[in-house]
Amino acid sequence: MALTLYVDTARWRAHHKHVQEQFPGLVPVCKGNGYGFGHERLAEEATRLGSDVLAVGTTYEAARIKDFFGGDLLVLTPYRRGEEPVPLPDRVVRSVSSIDGVYGLVGARVVIEVMSSMKRHGISEQDLPQLHAAIENVRLEGFAIHLPLDRTDGSDAVEEVIGWMDRLRAARLPLHTMFVSHLKADELARLQQQFPQTRFRARIGTRLWLGDHEATEYRGAVLDVTRVAKGERFGYRQQRAASDGFLVVVAGGTSHGVGLEAPKALHGVMPRAKGVARAGLATVNRNLAPFVWGGKQRWFAEPPHMQVSILFVPSDAPEPQVGDELVAHLRHTTTQFDRILDR
Repeated sequence: MALTLYVDTARWRAHHKHVQEQFPGLVPVCKGNGYGFGHERLAEEATRLGSDVLAVGTTYEAARIKDFFGGDLLVLTPYRRGEEPVPLPDRVVRSVSSIDGVYGLVGARVVIEVMSSMKRHGISEQDLPQLHAAIENVRLEGFAIHLPLDRTDGSDAVEEVIGWMDRLRAARLPLHTMFVSHLKADELARLQQQFPQTRFRARIGTRLWLGDHEATEYRGAVLDVTRVAKGERFGYRQQRAASDGFLVVVAGGTSHGVGLEAPKALHGVMPRAKGVARAGLATVNRNLAPFVWGGKQRWFAEPPHMQVSILFVPSDAPEPQVGDELVAHLRHTTTQFDRILDR
């Protein structure tokens, strides 16, 4: 009995090909938990796509994935002096976001990140005059810019990239390759048309692996079902049942990421109101579970355990049976499955 990730493999891979066609020179991203699929699986899929480069989050991820992908590995986390050394092959390319970082990677293959409106990390315009000397002792694979997802000020992503292209060109720095993130296909095409001598390579993770929501589905198996009466005590904390119903033990707990939620940026009155309502319910131990039964998302009977969750299903709903599977609406990037099944 398991928390299972079902994949409509043909549909999933058709989506990959569609994204690849939209973004020539695509660099797949495999970081964190492998977007819910795991590093080995995404390395296999990147190889199937014919990718020559796979982007990973950290040097530790590069060390784990190097035996499953034969092409270059681009580490997205910038190098910092004093970081723990991790043995890596020469086909690993390091990102750098400071002049000091460039000087610290003598002989290495590097991609230099420029500071975007994200204001996360990157070389500044003021650093450019110092780059000429710095890059003499590294193998420069190109520059990179990581753009924000939302542009609430109405600014143009393409214009931001053009601004940096102009700065780099004015500084007489090599512009053979520019790695970009969070651009639309038409925006990438505009840039390629304006700068035909530069190869623009889109680094894409979420849109590539998770862009077709209907291609994947999590399901948790029902392990036990116990009938309870109103007022009857149950669980670790011996709470009372609010009404007659069933306690349903389903595969999927905190070790899988169930019940763990990353903060979300809320836009608009309605989403904010719903967030306040959820917080209010949580104060009286009413927390909505990600599992669906009888067409409705059900409530946790108590906080999820390490490997299972206990749900409360009221008596007016169909009684679940051991072996049934409940659809689970889970965030891929925070979920660990027990098994993955292609269908």
